[in-house]
Amino acid sequence: MANHKSALKRIRQSETRRKRNQHIRTQMRTVVKRCREAFDSGDADKAAQAYADAERAIRRAATKGVIPKKRADRSVGRLAKRLNAVQSA
Repeated sequence: MANHKSALKRIRQSETRRKRNQHIRTQMRTVVKRCREAFDSGDADKAAQAYADAERAIRRAATKGVIPKKRADRSVGRLAKRLNAVQSA
């Protein structure tokens, strides 16, 4: 265990950030999972709404630094591709 005052503060900060990042990441994964389920159902309106929610969650996670911006772009692009497949079918 750390003894310096600054090291103790750093531990507190790290724990706070870890919890925040974990919450954002878990929330993002859940929304993306619901989006994929909506795509599989084949309902275009439901899929479009789920995609909008998923994109928002992914972009927010990237903005907060939880995931890299390029990974967010790639994930959103792949979801958009699946959305277009559902809407055209």
